[in-house]
Amino acid sequence: MSKPVLAFVILIAATALESFGDAVVRIGLFSRSGAVQAATLLGGAILLFGYGSLLNLAPVPFERVVGLYIATLFCVWQAVSFTSFRTVPSIPVIAGGLLIVVGGLVVTFWQR
Repeated sequence: MSKPVLAFVILIAATALESFGDAVVRIGLFSRSGAVQAATLLGGAILLFGYGSLLNLAPVPFERVVGLYIATLFCVWQAVSFTSFRTVPSIPVIAGGLLIVVGGLVVTFWQR
């Protein structure tokens, strides 16, 4: 697998872990109680630890991977938001998201 493809696969996996981890923590904080709440929060913490570990395995310099990561995160976060909370992004969210994606691509791929 080529280095750029591997980096993209790692970023997709990392953003999925972060997005679902954040969603699980939100559910644990606001929709659970007792032992179920503790287990839900622990599950979210494990997902977030996985995201942090995986992101740092991407074979791209950290200052450049962050741009693509943020762009990927925005897209995955919208998908998770829709599947977990049935939230459809508004026009301002879509417009801002396009700016985020373009900015992330510039940070990652603009050659000096």
